[in-house]
Amino acid sequence: MKITEKDKGILRELAKRYAEIAALPVQKERRDRARDINDLKPRRPIVWLHEIPWHEMNIGDELTLVCEDPAARDMEWHFRHNFFRWKYIQADTILENEYSIQKKFSSTGSGLNINENVIVNDEKNYIRSHYYLDQLDTFEKVEAIRTPKITAHPEVDAERLTWAREILGDILPVRLRGYAIYHAPWDRIPRYRGVLPIMNDLIENPGLLHATIKKFTANALHEMKQMEALNLYDIAIESTHCTPAYTSDLPQVEPVRLKNIWFRGMAQMFGDISPAMWDEFELQYAKPLMAECGLVYYGCCEGLAKKIPLLKTVPNLRKIGVSPWTDPENCAEQIGGNYVYAHKPNPAHVSGTFAEDAVRAEIKRIIETCRAHSCPYEFVLKDISTVTYKPANLIAWVNTVTEVIDGYY
Repeated sequence: MKITEKDKGILRELAKRYAEIAALPVQKERRDRARDINDLKPRRPIVWLHEIPWHEMNIGDELTLVCEDPAARDMEWHFRHNFFRWKYIQADTILENEYSIQKKFSSTGSGLNINENVIVNDEKNYIRSHYYLDQLDTFEKVEAIRTPKITAHPEVDAERLTWAREILGDILPVRLRGYAIYHAPWDRIPRYRGVLPIMNDLIENPGLLHATIKKFTANALHEMKQMEALNLYDIAIESTHCTPAYTSDLPQVEPVRLKNIWFRGMAQMFGDISPAMWDEFELQYAKPLMAECGLVYYGCCEGLAKKIPLLKTVPNLRKIGVSPWTDPENCAEQIGGNYVYAHKPNPAHVSGTFAEDAVRAEIKRIIETCRAHSCPYEFVLKDISTVTYKPANLIAWVNTVTEVIDGYY
């Protein structure tokens, strides 16, 4: 891997600037606070923003890449988008004093390919409308799903590490990073069936859905074991699906074992089905996978208020995602001080005209509710599919939320 001296010079200057920010004392303060919250010690909540529509955020060309080589541009993007975040939408952003290279691996896959029709509203936005064609409508098709075989590529890792260290080695540490677990089979299965056939089969053909989730669960466990054996997981991840993952309760030892990492799970399309049905088709299949891991973070956009009693049967559950469409008082009363209340603020408030009054009311309600029930809690604004090309909306959101929290801490 070679780049021009011009590209190298650009990257080195960016790295120096990044290293200065990463060395600030506030990084440790926020890291410690995030760790305390995950350790169930209530503190001032961490506020993060993720899943940002970066194509709409380029203020004054501050996100415009100037390097020529594709690999150099990837590194440049890492620095530039973090500078943008730090300058405009910092909140409780934590910048680690390193540049990471993610381990390379390949998979033979399951033999399934998405067959869909797509409607595109904005060519620059990856959020699109999908109509998925049903490929798993018979037991025979489900049985034909293959078991993936994973292969690590340490030779690629070594080459990329050498390349990055030649550029940054005297400025920033370069670290080889592994992966986190993200288990959301009911996000994946609809891509091979569509949503309506699944919802119908919950009643009309439950045996087919049991066969499907059984197959996906077996494959997931097989993949987890392969990833563990190949040392492809990471013991020191900063985030698990957009929320802080810092904790004192997972041993930082090598090689990385499943029992020492987070499990991330969800079943967003099942938000409105009964707790009993959710337990039957999701939780009972996810539990054996959760048991392999150290801590569990469960929930995303789906409402979980009526399902929390069942979630509490997971011994290593640590964090519960609370969507903006869930009764916060009900959830906080059930969560108490036993789990982290991971609140997802409503992204609709930044999608068009910034809804300041609504944001203030939402954040104030969550703060007072969590404090009343002694919940360790955090705010993560995510699923921001658009700000209608108004970066000022996110800037105003951060300033407003910070001001409201300052009134309590």
